[in-house]
Amino acid sequence: MPVADFHRSWRRSSRCESGSCVEVAITDAAVYVRSPNDPGVELQFSREEWAEFLAAVKEGELTG
Repeated sequence: MPVADFHRSWRRSSRCESGSCVEVAITDAAVYVRSPNDPGVELQFSREEWAEFLAAVKEGELTG
């Protein structure tokens, strides 16, 4: 079971006006994503997975 890292610096987009945007914490080993409405639940991605996700967003590959 992973050990919680309480020293993460969580960030939210400066464009988030409603307060319901996801928060992201980046460490040397991984990227964590959580909802401010339920901060106890986190998704963990490798830095490589996160880079691929951001590239897909920038290229418009995830539009529905």
